[in-house]
Amino acid sequence: MIDYTKKITTHREVNPIDNLDYSIESDRGRIFSAPAFRRLQKRTQVFALELNASIRTRLTHSLEVAQVARFIAKSILTKLKREGLDTYGLEELENAFVSTAEMTSLLHDIGNPPFGHFAEQTINKWMRENALPILEAFPSTSPDAQTIKNIVARDICNYDGNAQAIRVISKLQRLNLSYTQTLAVLKYTRGAYETKPPKGEPLSYLKKKPGFYYSEAAFIAKVQQTLGVSAGHRFPLTYIMEAADDISYLTADLEDAVEKGILNLDQVYNLIKKACEAEGEDYLLEIIEQRYTQAKQNDEPYQFNMFFTLIKAKLVTSLVFHVVDIYIQNHEAIFEGSFNCALLDHDTQSKYYKAVKILEKLSAKYIYQNKEVQTLELQGYTIVNGLLNIYKPILELGSDDFAALLRDEKIECFIAMRLIRRISSKQIVAYQNDVKNLDEEDVESFHIMEWYYRVRLITDYISGMTDDFALNEYQTLMAL
Repeated sequence: MIDYTKKITTHREVNPIDNLDYSIESDRGRIFSAPAFRRLQKRTQVFALELNASIRTRLTHSLEVAQVARFIAKSILTKLKREGLDTYGLEELENAFVSTAEMTSLLHDIGNPPFGHFAEQTINKWMRENALPILEAFPSTSPDAQTIKNIVARDICNYDGNAQAIRVISKLQRLNLSYTQTLAVLKYTRGAYETKPPKGEPLSYLKKKPGFYYSEAAFIAKVQQTLGVSAGHRFPLTYIMEAADDISYLTADLEDAVEKGILNLDQVYNLIKKACEAEGEDYLLEIIEQRYTQAKQNDEPYQFNMFFTLIKAKLVTSLVFHVVDIYIQNHEAIFEGSFNCALLDHDTQSKYYKAVKILEKLSAKYIYQNKEVQTLELQGYTIVNGLLNIYKPILELGSDDFAALLRDEKIECFIAMRLIRRISSKQIVAYQNDVKNLDEEDVESFHIMEWYYRVRLITDYISGMTDDFALNEYQTLMAL
C-alpha cells in the first residue's frame, strides 16, 4: 500500500520538530545556509577554474536541477489528484513532497570533490597505490580484525561524491536534516565496502555505485528502518531528483561549450542534425530544425541564446511529462524503492529515450573528449594527487603518535605536526567522535579502524576543497 505519511515524517537525529511544515522549512533553511552548499559555486561542472561567470558551476547546475525537480513533483501531484491525494496519504503533504524533491536536488552534488568526477578516480587510484600498502601492514591475526581490514580496504578505494554527500550532511556539516530529507539524497544504495552486483540482478542499478561509506552504515540503516525503506532500496523522491539531473544535463554542456568557444551555434545544429539522421530519429530533429529557423531570425548576438532557450522549453516540458507518466505507472515499485532503473531510461523504445541518448553521445564526444577539457582534468589530477602525497605522512603515523598530535604534543614527524594545523577543526571533531566509539580492548581492530577514520579525515579535507582553494593549497605547499 502506498502511504507517503510513512516516508515523509518529522524524524531527525536530534531536536525533532513536531510540525511537518516547520520541519520542512527548517530543512530548507539549513541547506541554503550550509557552507558546503555555498562552496558549490567554486566547484567544477565541466570547465575547471573558469573565470567566465556565465559558465555553469556545481551550484548553478544544482539550482537548475532543483527547478526541474520541482516541476516534476508538482506535475506528479496534479495527476494523482484525479484519484484523490488521500489515496496515497498525500492530502496534507503537497508542500513537503515538492520541497523534499527540490531540496534533494540542491544537495545532490554536495559531496563532489574539486575538479569533478576525474578527482574521484584520482582519489581511488591514490588509495590503491598508497593507502592499501599501509593498511596491509596492520596486524590482523583474529578473524574479526581480518574482516574489518577487508571492509576498510574496499571502502577507502571507493570514494564517490554520492557517498561523500551523506557524510557531509550527517557528520561534517551536522545539518541535522530530517530523515526524510537525508534519505532522499541517497541516490545509490550500496555501501562502498560492498561488492557491486552484476547487471540483471534485483537492485543492480540502484547499487551500481557506492551510496555511503562504512563510517555511515549504521546511521543509514537506522534512517532506513525508521522510514520503512528496506536495505538496498531507494527513497521514492530520489527518482525525481535523478530524472531532474538527467534532464538538466541535456543541453547544458553544449550551451557552455558554445559560451566557451569550443563550438558555435551552426556546429551544434549540424552535429545534432547529422546524429539524428544517422539514427533515423525524427522527434529531436524536428525540434532543432524549427528552433534553428526561429533563432536565425533574431539579431546575431541573440541567436545562440534563443536556440537553446527554445529547445529547452520544448524538451524539458516533454521530458518532465514523460517521467511523470513513468513514475505513476510504476508507482508501487518506486514507492517501495525497488524500481531498478532511472526514470528516463525505463522506456528504451520511446522517442524521448532516443533523443536523450543522442544528446548524451554528442556531449561525450565533442565536449568531454575536448583537448581543453581533458587538459583541465589532468591539471585537477596533478593537484589532487599532489595534495594526497603531501598529507600522506599523517597516514603513516601510528595511532599513539596521531593521538599525541591532536593533543598538540611534539612527535618525531615534524611534517605531520605542521600539516595537522591546516585541517579544518570540524573535520577533526568528526574524526574524534568516530574514534571515541571504538573498542580499544580489541587492539587489532581498534588500530585498523582508527587509521580508517584518519583516511576519512584526509579525504574529507581534500575533497571538501573548492577548485581554486585546492589549486592555491597545492601551489603553496609545493612552493610554486
